[in-house]
Amino acid sequence: MKALHFGAGNIGKGLIGYLLNKSGFDLCFVDVNEESVNQMNSSNQYALELLDDDHTVESISPVCALHSSKQDQVVDAIVEADLITTSVGADNLSKVAPVISKGLLKRIQFDKGHVDVIANENMINASSTLKEEIRRNVSTSEMDAIQSTVGFPNSAIDRLSLSEKRNEGEITLVEPYYEWMIEKQGILNSDLPSIKNATYVDSLKPYIERKLYIVNMGHAATAYTAFLEGYPTIQSALKNPEIEKFLRETMNESARYFTHHYGFKAEEMSEFIEETIGRFKNANISDDILRVGRSPIRKLGFDERLVKPTRVLFELGLPVERLTAAVATAFFFHNPNDKESVTIQSYIREQGIEQAIAHFTGIEEKTLKTKIKDHYDRLRKNHSLTPINER
Repeated sequence: MKALHFGAGNIGKGLIGYLLNKSGFDLCFVDVNEESVNQMNSSNQYALELLDDDHTVESISPVCALHSSKQDQVVDAIVEADLITTSVGADNLSKVAPVISKGLLKRIQFDKGHVDVIANENMINASSTLKEEIRRNVSTSEMDAIQSTVGFPNSAIDRLSLSEKRNEGEITLVEPYYEWMIEKQGILNSDLPSIKNATYVDSLKPYIERKLYIVNMGHAATAYTAFLEGYPTIQSALKNPEIEKFLRETMNESARYFTHHYGFKAEEMSEFIEETIGRFKNANISDDILRVGRSPIRKLGFDERLVKPTRVLFELGLPVERLTAAVATAFFFHNPNDKESVTIQSYIREQGIEQAIAHFTGIEEKTLKTKIKDHYDRLRKNHSLTPINER
C-alpha cells in the first residue's frame, strides 16, 4: 500500500506519517523544504523521539520524499497512491489543490479506482475545504468525475509535535498522547484497511468541540493564570496545587456542556480531563506561556474556547464560576510582541474593562458580563483564584 502525504512538518512526521508507517504503508512525503526532502531520500527514514521519561527514539522507515516543485512526479505519485493525506497548514490548502486536482484527474484517466483524500489541518472540516479548493481548479464535469471516485473524509487530530536540530540532523519530538479521528461518512475506498490506532467516528463535531472546549480551553486558561501569577511555563504553573485545582474545576464545569449536548458520560469526561491534565504536566515538555497564550483576541471570540462553554452553560443555568474567572484572566495577558494582547490592553485603558469584555467576547447578557468583570476586579487586587461565592 502506498500513502502520499503533503507536508513534512511536525504533524506530518510526528502523527500522520507515524501512524501510516505503523499501518504498513510505503510512505512518500511532498514538501517545499529541499533539505528535508534530500535528507529523507538519502536515509529513507526519519527519527522520532517520544517525550516520555525514557525519551524513546524510533526510526520511521521506509520513507521517501518529493519536492513540491517537481509537479509531474507529484502527479504520478498521486496516480499510484492508495491514500492521500495533508498537513500543510489551513492557509496552504489552496496552494496544493492545483497539483492534487491534476493527479486526481490523471487517476481517473488511468482508471485507478477509488481513493480518499484526508486533510489534517487545524480547522474544522479541512477535507471539505480542500475539496472546494479542488473544485476551483477543474471544470464542472471534471469535478463530477472526481466526486464519483474520490472521498474527502474530514478528520480531527491532536498531538504535540515539535522538532529539534541536533548534530545528527533534525529530530521530531512528540508527546506520548495522540488522537486521529476520521469521519466514516466521507470514506469512499472501503477496500483499504483501517489506519492503525486512528478512530473512525460517525460525526466529528463532538470530538472537535471536546478538543476546543476542554483541551484548548484548559491550555489557554492555564497560560493566562500562569502569566498573572508569574510562571514562565505551563508545567511550572501546574506545580502549584492551587492552579492545578483551578484548572481541573474549570474543565469540570466545561464538561457539563458535553454531558448535556452530546450525552457523554460524566465518568468518560472525568477520565478525559485527568488524561489532559497529565499531558499538560508532562515534565519532558516545556510549554512557554507566551506561546500558549498568544492571540488572545481570537481565543476570546464568541464561539471560541473560553467564551462559548461559558455562555452556553450560563444560559442553561449551570455553574460557570471557574469559567468566568478563566475568561477574566485572559484580559490580563500582555506580551509586547503579541499584537492582539497589545490591542486588548490599549482598549482596556481607553474604554475600561466592562466595555472590553463586551467588545472582545460578544457577550451581551448583563449578569454574565458582570460575573467576568467581578472576577477581573478581584484578580487585579490580589490574584486570588478563590471564586467570589466562596470567599
